[in-house]
Amino acid sequence: MTAPGPTPYRWVVLAVTTLVNLTIQVLWIGYAPITGPAASFYGVGDVAVGLFAMSFMLAFIPLSLPASWLIDTRGFRFAVGLGSIVMGTCGVLRGLAGDSYALAMAATVGIAAAQPLLLNAWTTMPAKWFPREQRATAVGVITLGNLVGTAVGMVASPILIASMPIDRVQLVYGIAAAASAVLFVLLARERPAVPPSADAEQERALVLDGLRHALRVPAFWAVLAVAFVGLGVFNGLTTWVEPMIRPRGFTPSDAGTLGAVLLLGGLVGAVVLPALSDRRRRRRPFLVLAFAGAMPGLVGLTFARSLPVLLLSAAVLGFFLVSALPIGFQYAAEVTRPTPEGTSNGLMQLFGQGAVVFVSVMSALRTADGSFTRSLLLALGLLLVAAVVAARLPEPEVATGVTPDEPAPVPR
Repeated sequence: MTAPGPTPYRWVVLAVTTLVNLTIQVLWIGYAPITGPAASFYGVGDVAVGLFAMSFMLAFIPLSLPASWLIDTRGFRFAVGLGSIVMGTCGVLRGLAGDSYALAMAATVGIAAAQPLLLNAWTTMPAKWFPREQRATAVGVITLGNLVGTAVGMVASPILIASMPIDRVQLVYGIAAAASAVLFVLLARERPAVPPSADAEQERALVLDGLRHALRVPAFWAVLAVAFVGLGVFNGLTTWVEPMIRPRGFTPSDAGTLGAVLLLGGLVGAVVLPALSDRRRRRRPFLVLAFAGAMPGLVGLTFARSLPVLLLSAAVLGFFLVSALPIGFQYAAEVTRPTPEGTSNGLMQLFGQGAVVFVSVMSALRTADGSFTRSLLLALGLLLVAAVVAARLPEPEVATGVTPDEPAPVPR
């Protein structure tokens, strides 16, 4: 008798998981392209508005491991459902805060606390619902959903503030987040009645053992450093996108377009370069290409005075820089075998969110006239360092003795 294949309902679960990840990104980045108008609305400075986005990174660091524990012990449906409900509730409350900065920030902290429950379940849901050969695709869909959410927040905020006050914009975002939470709670399931493949129940290997093993691999520490640089530069650019280009005469609408183009280039790059990496069965050269290719784009973003040059630079930067993320995740998973993918990915996420340090440094290096040139040049130097570090990384088969296509043992 032929064994039943994976259920089509897995796509429904993937869709609602992607949707809540998309909406929380809108809530994260919604203030970035309208920093100046938001500062005027709340009666605060640019840095205070930047804290809306930075609070997500700050909250992620202490809450990441507890979130992973909750996902492992109570299941992804419970954990993501809880995070989605908190996200939607606090999103609506932020919209109802009016022009009170303190109340808006308190609601933002609640949204930020929910984020690790969503991000740390990226690999857990595919492991339960998808056969092994489709799991990377499923994780890729969720990743693309995050990028789309960021792009939506970049584009929509400058457009919406033209017709409604900022608190009303946040209320619209909050209602959308609450609706996505309701859909997740109604439609998500913990696991299918029949496992999608024979190894589906083996994904919950001993996480602590896997953690110990990963932290003993020198190449993993190197790729963590690379992730710190890549996510630090990306988060810094998206957090300060509007004040970064304001001194050169660009408008909040231009900032929103810039953010969208950066993310659009990233969407293309996140599909193209990882696919080429898979085809060539090599990670190192594509990580080097990603960081080296991002450098000309960052140069253009630093000095461009015309909108076409600015947008072209953003597209190039996004294409290469964002593509480093999925390649880096895959490299980490391969170089730390037999550590479960969820553990290596969670550590990458945690280390990457620590890049809030660089976001703070960008603000500190801002000159009296509002220029971010010094911090952008620092980012350029960090990309060069990351490219050099990536060039010295061993390929996974050299570091582990296991080729990318060879099954690895699961710790018991």
